[in-house]
Amino acid sequence: MPTSHSRRTALTAASAAVLLLAGCGDDGGGSAGGDDGLTVLAGFYPLQWAAEQVGGDRISVSALTPPGAEPHDLELTPRDVGAVSEADLLVYLDGFQPALDEAAEQEAGDAAWDVGDAADLVAGEDEHADEEGHADDEHADEEGHAEDEHAAEDGHDHGATDPHFWLDPTRLASVADALAERLAELDPDGAATYEENAAALRADLEALDEEMRAGLANCAVGTLVTSHDAFGYLADRYGLDVVGISGLSPSQEPDPAQLGTIAALVGERGITTVYTETLVDPAVAETVAEEAGVRTAVLDPIEGLTDESAGEDYWQVMRANLATLQEGQSCS
Repeated sequence: MPTSHSRRTALTAASAAVLLLAGCGDDGGGSAGGDDGLTVLAGFYPLQWAAEQVGGDRISVSALTPPGAEPHDLELTPRDVGAVSEADLLVYLDGFQPALDEAAEQEAGDAAWDVGDAADLVAGEDEHADEEGHADDEHADEEGHAEDEHAAEDGHDHGATDPHFWLDPTRLASVADALAERLAELDPDGAATYEENAAALRADLEALDEEMRAGLANCAVGTLVTSHDAFGYLADRYGLDVVGISGLSPSQEPDPAQLGTIAALVGERGITTVYTETLVDPAVAETVAEEAGVRTAVLDPIEGLTDESAGEDYWQVMRANLATLQEGQSCS
């Protein structure tokens, strides 16, 4: 893995290359937005999607993470670095994509906007309070196996901030509201449009939230076992527990003892489905499912879309996830 120093050196070199190229071809044109509205650059798909919904035709939006790529592993090209430095607004999530964090600091300046505060992020361990509350007698009946579950997660990035807020539609609505305010600062003439778009998006996201709450209200199985620990916000919102086979980053791999403990947990809790993902190698999750004698199904963390995604946008994939969960958790 490259060191922080080597990444910084590469980033600086990439910036220099872009500036040299720009100097050869630049005829002294205007701002990045030009006459076509604001130029907005998003780190990965959910942020791109939210910006498109709020900005409408007043902005031009693109994402740095290519379709089908794992956003955690983003590496910036010289062209990407140039885009970061020229964008009117960079919408990113600090800590989620380290390469972009560096570019935001070094290249974007005041144009960088971190969505973390608006999303009200929490630590991963807080998202799994049910699994860590095994010492609380008040919840002893619900958490009889929490000690084993906690052991299964030892070594995961347990104290790190969970970034996957967009799987809770209400948190995504809050980010959209804040984004509308940020866009209005850059484009006061469009303030009313941004506010109206954000309000309409909030209404739709709250309707989706109610749909998911109703659909997951009566599930025979209350624990999700997923490829990586990406579903904490969803589980917390809809009254479920979640066990991620890997940590908050899919690059974290459990050891054989952890896999065995999770497989045992599957049997103890009557779990019938282990969930794989579209952008993560399913091999480890499939191993757990095979050892436990249960099926697998795809649950999409919507970090990015691919040809294999169960829908063409956030709405469709979230509703596909709902249908998958209703079947996998035996919801009535």
